[in-house]
Amino acid sequence: MGAVKGEDALDGGWGWMIVLASFMAQFLSFGSPQSVGVLYPEWLSAFQEGKGMTAWVGSMVSGVALITSPVCSACVDNFGARPVTFFSGVMVAGGLMLSAFAPSISFLIFSYGIVVGIGCGLVYAATLTITCQYFDKRRGLALGIVTTGTSLGGFIYATLQNELIELFGLEGCLLIVGALALNLMACAGPMRPMKLPGYYLKQRAALQRTEEPEPLYTKPTAIIIDSDLKTTSGSADNTATIKLLIIKEPTELQESEGERKSGILTCSVVARAIKKRMRPYGQYLCETVELLQDRVFMAFCIAIFLFSLGAFPPVLFMEDVAQSEGLIDGIALIPLVSIVAMTTGIGKLVLGILADMRWVNSLYLYALTLTGTGTALLLIPVSKSYMGLQILSAAVGFFSGNWSLTSYITTKIVGIERLSQAHGILMCFGGFGITLGPPVVGKKQLMRSSMVKNEDKSLHDQKSRQVLKKNTKENFTDVFSVFLF
Repeated sequence: MGAVKGEDALDGGWGWMIVLASFMAQFLSFGSPQSVGVLYPEWLSAFQEGKGMTAWVGSMVSGVALITSPVCSACVDNFGARPVTFFSGVMVAGGLMLSAFAPSISFLIFSYGIVVGIGCGLVYAATLTITCQYFDKRRGLALGIVTTGTSLGGFIYATLQNELIELFGLEGCLLIVGALALNLMACAGPMRPMKLPGYYLKQRAALQRTEEPEPLYTKPTAIIIDSDLKTTSGSADNTATIKLLIIKEPTELQESEGERKSGILTCSVVARAIKKRMRPYGQYLCETVELLQDRVFMAFCIAIFLFSLGAFPPVLFMEDVAQSEGLIDGIALIPLVSIVAMTTGIGKLVLGILADMRWVNSLYLYALTLTGTGTALLLIPVSKSYMGLQILSAAVGFFSGNWSLTSYITTKIVGIERLSQAHGILMCFGGFGITLGPPVVGKKQLMRSSMVKNEDKSLHDQKSRQVLKKNTKENFTDVFSVFLF
């Protein structure tokens, strides 16, 4: 594996090939998970489960992709972006194809939510890490282009999956999308590392140790043993000293010496071996604690968690709510999921360009996007038309493009050397928010609908009692009038 030499590759050259490969990798891996709102009504009708249970599928695939970011970042540090991206192609394609044969929602949570989610997490960590390594001054623009792949994938896959469901059904749609995901293996080809990953450095050091020339001949070790032997020859007793020369190989001497010392490993040797093995993990935990003690970084993690908790559920439920409220009949030509994906891509590109400008503070820019997203979400319940939902979806999508700022801000806070570890921790916080958001919202929506049904039922019963009381009173009046006259 040839490595690219550092400074010549920054901000141009082969770096643009890295941007193109990373863009296509995120497009192919996140296309279906980003447009999972299109599959959500199909799964509801196919498995006849509740909205809260079915929502776990969409939340798990995005949540697992981010929760496993620390592990995925460690894989990128040890093995490099190329093999990690190659393996992720197997995970994403296998999970999508396996989901076509899912017999239940529980199996779908495993195949689509966990398997595809881990594959997407590997792609995300690999593409962002290698892009940050290749770019410095234009890092915001490069990250904006790369992360736009997820948005463009969500926009195209939303319409594509609708058409595939109409033509081939849900199973055929998942099989075709899974076959497309196999092209992730081709995207791994151009990802040449800036420097050799840790695993390959260890292997090279081991090979250098084993390739040291061994001597062609080892001189044997001679041991002289004096032995007194008494012999009787005639009448005289003669004492003869016989010197025996015994030749032994060095390995035999070492074995005999080892046998004399001990036949088994002592507890201290085992303890030292375990301590040596656990030392890198302990160092990793210490570095993680140091990062979590940084107030700015910790505040950024909390912001990511709250944003993911509140901003992701509307993307998943908005289309279903529009249909249930009667704002649209059937499936729209351009679903709300597609609008969110398209405007998210535009937001990532625009916000990435703004972050590269000297007079723009990236942290303040991120705070502005959080405010805009919250305002748009507060206006969604007030909207009573499909056009209003489209406009608000566009606003939520544009401000959700702040995902392109996460790696940029993380690099500013902790530096490029600790980017992989810090970004993994940050995405883990976001993953928990995405995982918890849709099930909680789905459960509350189910409770709200049941409360509305109970209110309608009680109102209907009250009206029925009033009608019955009125009829009874009229009948009694008629009977009484007949009795009088």
